[in-house]
Amino acid sequence: MGHTILLICLLCTLQAVAQKGIAFQQAPLSTVFKTAQKAGKLVFVEVYSPDCHVCQSFMPTLADSRVGKSYNAKFISTKADVNLPATRDWLKSKKFYVPSLPLFLFFTPNGELVHFAMSQNSADELIRHANNAVAPSTRSQTWKQRFAAGEKSPNFLIDLAMYSRVISDTVTNMAVMEEYASQQPANTHITNTNWLVTQKLVIDMDNPLARSLINNFAAYKKQYGQAAFDVAENILMSSLYSSRGGRYPPAQIKQVYDGLVRIGVDPKMASSRTLLPEVNAYFRLKQGSMAAERMNTHITTHSLSVPEYIYVARLFNRNSPDSADVPSLIKWIGKALAMKPSPGEQADLYFEQADAYRRAKRTAEARQSASKSLEIAQASRIDTKRNTEQINKLK
Repeated sequence: MGHTILLICLLCTLQAVAQKGIAFQQAPLSTVFKTAQKAGKLVFVEVYSPDCHVCQSFMPTLADSRVGKSYNAKFISTKADVNLPATRDWLKSKKFYVPSLPLFLFFTPNGELVHFAMSQNSADELIRHANNAVAPSTRSQTWKQRFAAGEKSPNFLIDLAMYSRVISDTVTNMAVMEEYASQQPANTHITNTNWLVTQKLVIDMDNPLARSLINNFAAYKKQYGQAAFDVAENILMSSLYSSRGGRYPPAQIKQVYDGLVRIGVDPKMASSRTLLPEVNAYFRLKQGSMAAERMNTHITTHSLSVPEYIYVARLFNRNSPDSADVPSLIKWIGKALAMKPSPGEQADLYFEQADAYRRAKRTAEARQSASKSLEIAQASRIDTKRNTEQINKLK
């Protein structure tokens, strides 16, 4: 009888071991990578969130014995909760973007990303990703070279575009999505597949899929509801405030404004969102008068606060390429002074007024405004170092 019980216990133990899934290490990422270095294995990281229902749906698959056998033989594995500061700091240090959860990342023991996956929820798919991660010819790391060599099937382009997003490679993403869009007939842009591509992968407002969304917004909104607005707005604003958006000429910034209005953003709000990028674009082109004209248009249709007038004055005094804006700037400061600003704000306004007059070589008026700023600052016991320096420059 005792031998029978022992045999049953042994069989149960063996069955439990056989059914074990991925052996996730509960340790800091730095420790996991050190363990991998000692074991000579790659590292598998599941980026997840405890309250993500999709992540929860993967738990039985990750616990599958076939998946466990595959992963435990190849990787040292761990989970990284995207809500934890340590995880966010690690992702930031790697310049990784998390488009959705769960995100599967595969590394060398030294921390080099070699493969990524956003998988379907099946054991076969997870095993396929594991096999791809260990094979140098199929790793995500090779996809950019394969694209350059001419591989351009739609599914491959989608995978590469997503990988490019994860590693924050904007240049590759845009090139890949441009190629993908060129393969799609215009009448298929609104289909479910291309809508998902537009949602997840398109980051450039000049991409044909983005243009189709914005130019045919009513049709997209009818089919996809609020999500159509959210995606269009995100593409427009992320384009405007990207590094490439910082080089947009005024005409291209006007396209952002037109696009925002077309998708339903209030024109005054659209003007506010595109104001500073357009003004700065004129500064880059050394067109101070155009910058002032754009700001004048905005001021006549919007109610600025005193701090906003001070900000605008500083912006022009420090960035305008010439003195063509000074007459407008003096008017803006006058409007702000008429709003009964605090002593500190008055000191700031007169200081900027003096700077504007100095730029226009109206030295006497500059001295008068500078003295007024100094007088208010002294009476209000505000640090007068900048005032003294300004007055000395006007002597």
